[in-house]
Amino acid sequence: MIASEDQARAYVAGLCDSVAMDRLNRLIGALAEENERQNLVARATLPSIWQRHIADSAQLLEYVPRETGPWLDLGSGAGLPGLVIAAMRPEWPVVLVESRRKRIEWLERMRDELALEHCRIEGVRLENVDSVPVGVISARAFASLERILALSARFSTSETLWLLPKGRSAAQELQELPKRQRALFHVEQSRTDPASGIIVGKLAGRKA
Repeated sequence: MIASEDQARAYVAGLCDSVAMDRLNRLIGALAEENERQNLVARATLPSIWQRHIADSAQLLEYVPRETGPWLDLGSGAGLPGLVIAAMRPEWPVVLVESRRKRIEWLERMRDELALEHCRIEGVRLENVDSVPVGVISARAFASLERILALSARFSTSETLWLLPKGRSAAQELQELPKRQRALFHVEQSRTDPASGIIVGKLAGRKA
């Protein structure tokens, strides 16, 4: 379990190279500055930003093969986890979906400042994003599990990996799914919070 900023920083450094770590440091500095203008993250979490936000996002990479299809991040907000993933894997196509204007402007600015050429911002509601098959779907504090699946199944094939950090509600939300869907997912322990879980799984459906 990651229990300190030093541990969190070391953990993330083990998942990427020094160039990516430089991007993340720049992202952290910009996020703290932007947080004075708009509430991207809770102010109380800034002193533990590596643990609470960066490592918490980066841990999703442990479930994903080194080569993967497009990564779709729903309700990206501050860029968690999508912008962190794009900064750590700049060669991957990462699509960030966000409908709030100020958040869109923030994500576009950071994409440009960090030179993330394969990162795309969809500045619309998810319902208005064109249906395309993706390799990974992630969402952090976006909606209930049932609603995420209902809104996003059209992007999923039988090979699409769903990675949904759900905090302390993970097990409960999974139990609320219909039995047939529930069997396709499981809860993994978060590395950054002993009480939090990540819902992981694949929907049965169309071939890639």
